[in-house]
Amino acid sequence: MRSDLADEVLPLIRSSGDLHRYRAANEHGSQMHEAVDILEEAVGVEDASVVHDVCQRALMSSLRIIMRADDSAGIIGDACQRLIALHPVTATAAKVPVARLVAWMIKFQFDEECDFFTLDPVAYAPVLREAGIARYRAELARRQSDLAGCAQARDGYSHERFVLEHNARRLAVLDRDVEAIIATHARDGSVSAWALETAEAFVEIADVERAIDWARRAALMPPEHQALRAGRLWRDLLAEHRPGEVLPSSLELFERWPNQSTAAQVHAAAGDRWPGLQQQVVGRLMGRPWEAVAFLLRQLADVDSAWQVAHEHADLVGAGLWGELAEARGLSHPDEAMPVLVRLADDELRETGARHYRVAANLLVRARRFAVAAGQGDDLDAVVREMREVHRRRPRLQQEFDAAGLAR
Repeated sequence: MRSDLADEVLPLIRSSGDLHRYRAANEHGSQMHEAVDILEEAVGVEDASVVHDVCQRALMSSLRIIMRADDSAGIIGDACQRLIALHPVTATAAKVPVARLVAWMIKFQFDEECDFFTLDPVAYAPVLREAGIARYRAELARRQSDLAGCAQARDGYSHERFVLEHNARRLAVLDRDVEAIIATHARDGSVSAWALETAEAFVEIADVERAIDWARRAALMPPEHQALRAGRLWRDLLAEHRPGEVLPSSLELFERWPNQSTAAQVHAAAGDRWPGLQQQVVGRLMGRPWEAVAFLLRQLADVDSAWQVAHEHADLVGAGLWGELAEARGLSHPDEAMPVLVRLADDELRETGARHYRVAANLLVRARRFAVAAGQGDDLDAVVREMREVHRRRPRLQQEFDAAGLAR
């Protein structure tokens, strides 16, 4: 099938160029997004069958593109995901015959060389309807039976197993089956990310009470970085449905994972009650002093306290945070900020290489600003000249210092 839409969209998707190069892949990925924009704008405007045909052809071409591209930045993959999300929309509008659509969905997920992506049967439910979903389940059951007969796939990882498990989760949501959602999403209940997936599934079916319960479980379960993601969902659900529980839940999350992020959540939720909680929160953070410094500086804007804690635990505060703290301290005490920035520059010069030299030069430029404010500009220039002499055998360092306008 040919159409003006196809002539406009498909050349933006397809490419005969070398996409193994990072920049070329990114440029083509941006072009692919332009194609998806055109397709999205065509929905409901142009002939539905034409839009669906072009969408499907664009999607299949995208799979071939991503297989030979350096998509480290994920731009091409994001375009593929947009086409995958658009496909059920166009299929519904075009009223694609159920048998043909089911066959395509199964082939796409199980038989294509590019096996990076799955489909969401929930999104296709409006066009598949009850009969189509039944047909789709039957095809999945057949694939499950084939997998059970394959010892290698049965005993280890396989793409087929992954696709079947994904579909089982999505069909549980489609069925609004509470027990199936828990069984397929939470698995053995040992990982925060799985508990979070369970909570998100209950959000999807508007089962708020179970969503809150599972979000809380996920937020209190290791590993920490996954738990903090779950904590955001838990907080958002409570803010919408049980606002009176936001502060207690924020405190519970903070006690489980004491860091600047969870402390900030307590601060935001506490309102007028914060003064009575500040000592408790900051004291708990002192077990990880760098977190206390970051919280005092970024959330409370208490530069004096942050400065004091940083000096009491100087070896535990990283260079980046020290630099941020020195900038804030320099606004009121430029004479105190300057030596910190000089020290950070000196530490940077323990390593060789242009990147380290540029960082050191930038730190010294910032230090000079505070030195001038403190009436110590000449002293800072003397320090710079001494650094130049110590590192006189590093011509690239001298170039970076010159480019920054530092004293010679």
